[in-house]
Amino acid sequence: MKQILIDIAKALVSKPEEVVVVERQDGNVLHLELSVAPEDMGKVIGKQGRIAKAIRSVMKACATKENKKVMVDII
Repeated sequence: MKQILIDIAKALVSKPEEVVVVERQDGNVLHLELSVAPEDMGKVIGKQGRIAKAIRSVMKACATKENKKVMVDII
């Protein structure tokens, strides 16, 4: 699941080498913390958070397929 988020983020940003995802397990919830270069933050969030919402929706769909819960935080 972590790799899916990394692939999505790298496709969006202009500095893919600075994409970092930290994975934490908290009970039955998987927390994924995505950090990108400061100048790429707008590309990941999008206008009014639409791209961030779409990323979260895709990750939620992947998690549901595996009977898990996931939370994506953009740092």
